[in-house]
Amino acid sequence: MTEEMKKKLDKVLDEVKDPESGLSIANLGIVEKYRYNEKLGELYVFTTFLSHRPACKTCVGISMLLESSIKRDLQAALEREFPNLAVIFAD
Repeated sequence: MTEEMKKKLDKVLDEVKDPESGLSIANLGIVEKYRYNEKLGELYVFTTFLSHRPACKTCVGISMLLESSIKRDLQAALEREFPNLAVIFAD
């Protein structure tokens, strides 16, 4: 992964916001790491959503909706920044 690609990834993490708090997902530490497979043109995104889920069973549904929203926004931002890559989430 090039330095330019790393900078673009950091930029995306700063731009995508948590809809509940308004904080960037970079600040929340939701993305643990990326893996890039240049040969296959794939970008794997490893997240920590499961470790952030509440214990309350009722709250889990709300949490899952927020996760879905963040993933959708993150995927769209990554696809805009890297249009030739397939973005794959690996939870």
